Amino acid sequence: MGKAKKTRKFAAVKRMLNPNDIRLKENQAKEAKRRKEAEEKAVKRVAPIASSLFLAHNTALVPPYRVLIDTNFINFSLQNKLELMSGMMDCLYAKCIPCVTDCVMAELEKLGHRFRVALRIARDPRFERVKCSHPGTYADDCLVERVTSHKCYIVATCDRDLRRRIRQIPGVPLMYIVKRKYAIERLPDQGAPS
Repeated sequence: MGKAKKTRKFAAVKRMLNPNDIRLKENQAKEAKRRKEAEEKAVKRVAPIASSLFLAHNTALVPPYRVLIDTNFINFSLQNKLELMSGMMDCLYAKCIPCVTDCVMAELEKLGHRFRVALRIARDPRFERVKCSHPGTYADDCLVERVTSHKCYIVATCDRDLRRRIRQIPGVPLMYIVKRKYAIERLPDQGAPS
């Protein structure tokens, strides 16, 4: 039995990294430095702060309070057997004007026959209808957009994601349901004691 002859590979070369390869440490440092300089040169746009804000409190909010109502707030109020107008007045100790946007009405109409009572409540003549000029009927975006441009509203919602988005906007109080009662958050006098 003879030894198998190993053939040499033709033009076998040791593999080397390109000197400009990003995996080399000095190139990584250069890239990080270049990125940092680009961030410093970038123009940052900061939204102007409303003149009605005093620290974190909104001085534009005075009775009668205008309360923007979300779809699920009406539904949860019905489930917890809470009357909207009197519950808001008990929470805030002041007169309230519930406001319903066109998007919220469209959302309630889309929900169908099961939510007809909520739709009937939203059509109450004591509720103020707010016109929407944007395309689409997504109520969360509509409420966030309206509150960002006009800081004279309290937002009533039970939606966690929407509450998280509205907490990012300074000076906008939130109303939600806790233990079968309405609770207010981020209002200077904090409404009724719990």
